[in-house]
Amino acid sequence: MRPLIAIPARFSARTSALRYAAEVNARALIEAVWRAGGEPVSIHPADTGTAERLTRFDGVLLPGGGDLAPARYGATDTHATVYDVDPLQDAFDLDVARHALESGRPLLAICRGLQVVNVALGGTLEQDMGGPEHEHRHVVHPVTLEPGSVLARATGAEKADASCYHHQRVDRPGADLRVTARAADGTIEGLELPGAGGWFTAVQWHPEDTAHEDPAQQGLFDALVRAAAR
Repeated sequence: MRPLIAIPARFSARTSALRYAAEVNARALIEAVWRAGGEPVSIHPADTGTAERLTRFDGVLLPGGGDLAPARYGATDTHATVYDVDPLQDAFDLDVARHALESGRPLLAICRGLQVVNVALGGTLEQDMGGPEHEHRHVVHPVTLEPGSVLARATGAEKADASCYHHQRVDRPGADLRVTARAADGTIEGLELPGAGGWFTAVQWHPEDTAHEDPAQQGLFDALVRAAAR
């Protein structure tokens, strides 16, 4: 029996071949979980019953997506580049992150997912990294991983090539979070929580982009599913 991996769906205003707005997840993400031996299940964002809904799942994957509302981390203004903010999506993702960590349910957080975990634990974000010449969009760059970290063990590496698509990054890490990966420009690319009750790691990049050809990236999904199977 494949472990069930809950993946919060993303709202999409337009989806090819469907007549209405949709709830989606990236096919590459779904396939990476499937290759790892998991059963990927997209779950509907709702404003009630998150803890009870998660009890039926063996693991959680918080995927990428649009930006969190800056007010969620105490900002009083909103940068012009902030996009695709959805109050229900924010509330649900933050709730999922908190309940997964509190329950010790295995959790892999990707891109927006890392930012959600950081904000859920009281951290803040830099709303924009400084324009196209500084952001990490449509770029593959090296990241250095902390030896011995959950991230390094999952990937089997201390350096990795990360496929990135983000214009925001962690400003102040949340309570008890440890930085486990950085890009050459200092951008925080990995976070984890020492002493967490269950398996957890978070990456700012998109491992699903290259997991089909890069064992280090597929290793993140493999590690999540192994933890979920236990």
